[in-house]
Amino acid sequence: MIKTKRIYEPWTRDDGYRVLVDRIWPRGMTKEKARFREWLKDIAPSTELRKWFGHDPRKRAEFKKRYFKELKARKDLTAHLKSLAKKGTVTLLYSAKDEEMNNAVALKAFLEKGD
Repeated sequence: MIKTKRIYEPWTRDDGYRVLVDRIWPRGMTKEKARFREWLKDIAPSTELRKWFGHDPRKRAEFKKRYFKELKARKDLTAHLKSLAKKGTVTLLYSAKDEEMNNAVALKAFLEKGD
């Protein structure tokens, strides 16, 4: 199972294997408070895509399309996450305020889609 969670939310046992999927370290967060097992910076959207998107709701569909294209080129990282999810719960951690559309939500959709 794959879940998403804002990194600022408290750790819980049902989080399973926690993976930070942001390229930039979350503001005000310490490693101790974050309680993640892995930080996969390279699975996050490119700097160019992140800046272009800027969490503009009008760009959501195009962001997802462009991010999926980037993810297809990162098969080693997506395969790694799929492998972890087969063993147990994986929680993709993100810092964005928008809980409905962010890179972790898009990544989860990509991983579950089966590409």
